Parts: sequence; C-alpha cells; structure tokens
Amino acid sequence: MALIKNGTQVSDQWITADDDTPVQADIPTIVSYKRFLAERETLVRSRAELGVKVSPGEDVTALERDLPRLQVIALDFPKFTDGRSYSAARILRQRLGFEGEIRATGEVLRDQYLFMQRAGFDSYEVKDGVEARQWLDAVREFSHYYQPAPNGTSAVWARRHAHLAAAAE
Repeated sequence: MALIKNGTQVSDQWITADDDTPVQADIPTIVSYKRFLAERETLVRSRAELGVKVSPGEDVTALERDLPRLQVIALDFPKFTDGRSYSAARILRQRLGFEGEIRATGEVLRDQYLFMQRAGFDSYEVKDGVEARQWLDAVREFSHYYQPAPNGTSAVWARRHAHLAAAAE
C-alpha cells in the first residue's frame, strides 16, 4: 500500500498490529479499537507511539480522554459506499479537537479524496502504482471551496469578503 500524506507519497512508518502482536516501544503501532479499549491503561503508559484503527460503528468519542496520547487514528472504509468514517473524522476534528493524523484505510477511492480531505482526513492508504499517481493528481485538482471545513481552508466567499474589505481600506 502507498501512503499519501499532505499531498505527497510518503514512507509509512507505522505498522498495524494484530490483536495478539506485542506492541514494542521503538515501533510506531496502530492497534484495533477493541484492543485499545481492552488494554488502554497498559498501552497509554507504554512509551510506544500509538495509533488506533476504528471501524464504522465504533464510537470515536470513547477515545476522547486519550487523544493527546494518540498520534494516528485510522478510520476504515470497508466499502466505498459506507460513509460513517466521514462523520467520525468530523467528530474527531471539530468536536474533540484532535490534531493528529486521521488516516483513511480500506476502500479509499480517488473520487472521494476531496470529500475526505474536507471532512478532516490528512492521509490515505491507497494501492501502489497507477492508483497512487492518480491520487497525487487528485490532490492538485481543487484549490478553492465553497463550504467551510474542519481542515482549515477558507471558503471562497470568505476570501472574497476579505479581499473586498482590504480593497475598501
């Protein structure tokens, strides 16, 4: 799998551990939501860089008190038609104020990139090769948006109003 982050393809330093694989302090590790909740105290106290993989239907608000300890939250798309992870990303960014990496995994399609980005995702696991190149092209397709979003980009109307106000001075 290729990892697209901040508009470029990067090397993925994280491993996704099975529920019976020990977490090592020197290897950044993503564990399942169920495992994290079951082993919360041990994992939070460990020195390991931690991430959690959340499936649709799992409650991201249960992670709220541990968000400062987590570097990555991987939200899964088991089918491209299942949009619950969009809601989870918005909850993490807007309501819970999560500033770490929100990663899209699973059936992550290039056509959905813009919507994912606007919902708060900042990295995407995609298939190697042609698909990765197509994703990099998608990253550069749009630079202006009509709606505000939790990713910090201004809406076109807000930019227009700011420009007009500056010109009037």
